[in-house]
Amino acid sequence: MPTTPDWVKNAVFYQIFPDRFARSGQVDAHDTVTLKPWGHPPEAQGFQGGDLYGIVQHLDYLQELGVTALYLNPIFASAANHRYHTYDYYTVDPLLGGNEALHTLLDAAHQRDIRVVLDGVFNHASRGFWPFHHVLENGADSPYTDWFHLHDTPLRPYNDSAPANYDAWAGLRALPKLNTDHPPVRAFILDVATHWIEQGVDGWRLDVPNEIDDDDFWRTFRDRVKSTDPDAYICGEIWTPADRWLQGDQFDGVMNYPLTDSLFGFVAPNTLRGFDHEHFDFAPRTGTEFTREVMSVFTRYPESIQQAQLNVLDSHDTPRILHTLGNNVAAMKLAVLFQMTMPGAPCIYYGDEIGMSSAGDPYCREAFPWSDEARWNDSLLSFYQQATALRNNHPVLRTGSVSAIQATDRQAVFRRSTDSNEAIIAFNTAGTLSTVTIPALDLSASTYTPVWPADRSAPLRSSDPTVQLPEHSAAVWIGPRSSA
Repeated sequence: MPTTPDWVKNAVFYQIFPDRFARSGQVDAHDTVTLKPWGHPPEAQGFQGGDLYGIVQHLDYLQELGVTALYLNPIFASAANHRYHTYDYYTVDPLLGGNEALHTLLDAAHQRDIRVVLDGVFNHASRGFWPFHHVLENGADSPYTDWFHLHDTPLRPYNDSAPANYDAWAGLRALPKLNTDHPPVRAFILDVATHWIEQGVDGWRLDVPNEIDDDDFWRTFRDRVKSTDPDAYICGEIWTPADRWLQGDQFDGVMNYPLTDSLFGFVAPNTLRGFDHEHFDFAPRTGTEFTREVMSVFTRYPESIQQAQLNVLDSHDTPRILHTLGNNVAAMKLAVLFQMTMPGAPCIYYGDEIGMSSAGDPYCREAFPWSDEARWNDSLLSFYQQATALRNNHPVLRTGSVSAIQATDRQAVFRRSTDSNEAIIAFNTAGTLSTVTIPALDLSASTYTPVWPADRSAPLRSSDPTVQLPEHSAAVWIGPRSSA
């Protein structure tokens, strides 16, 4: 059985796009530069000045939300506000507060038992990365030509009138692809990876790791990271089934996008807006289709891997969930509750919990409206707090095995089981009150206590396993598992 970090299986993640989460007023570098106003339209270029001290200032908010782990988009020195254009892998961007700010965040987060995972961009660097700049200045005479996939020199990094004469991510000349077959490049990346783990970082989310098409590289990466901290989390950005990388010798988990597509089609068949993406079809799903698809996802990998998946509903690369679901808050709540009651670590994209809704990149990267609470959906925030508490308070919802035990056109019922407890989770995505009869043979306990929603008081009994679910609602019961 592959070994994955136990803390991940029990975590609730919160993804932060650092430039847009919170500006602290504590970064000296901000005093000497011109920043865009906070809340400036996200489609505009420029920096709005979110920083790592700003995250520290809001750790109490995140803790009240039920968050136990942070995933930060890139934080290293870069000339892009998203910082996927890295030019110094050993320096936290001065606009984010520099290395000192990261250490302050790590100390403050760890004091609250909150882990911090960084975004690792190792497939490509930027035009400002010093070896690339060395080649730019020296051409074929540079000793760093083998660090990249060059076709000829001199380089054409800015001349859009002719194709780039080097390999770049997605053909973007601003992102020269690193030559990871070159031993010094491999050594450099591995040193960066272990350096920040030694500094106290709790793991890596790897950007487009499939584009470093080299299993031996990722096995070595895992060995080096895990030898530095066996509990470090390694999560790959893989949008498709990821068997190749989830054999226990490369990644602990991946961003579980296949689960997301099926979920959206089930909870919002009539309002689903969707977006143009090759890995999503956004087709409506019946309960039967939904359970078949998600159980295929849940049973694809060993249980230890499945429990370490990063279950996302949206991210910096997609429209926000509320936008995708057609601003259907009821459907969004069902999706979140599914996320919080199923295997894998749920990840909240910053601002979703207060009802931020927008199309994809760059619109989904807007500033968090801390000073404009009139924009907050307080009811939705309260729901998120209750949903994370449900997961955090019941181990069976974090590490129990999963099975689907009932499905109809607009309903689905799942079971989570540990050696000692069993949870029954029922969803009704119909716009009407529905009656669901759960097969008695699938109920191990004679009586299950309701734990969701707060106003549900009727227990679930194996002697009469018929329940009523209001429109667009879900219910959760927990009981002891029979040893028979």
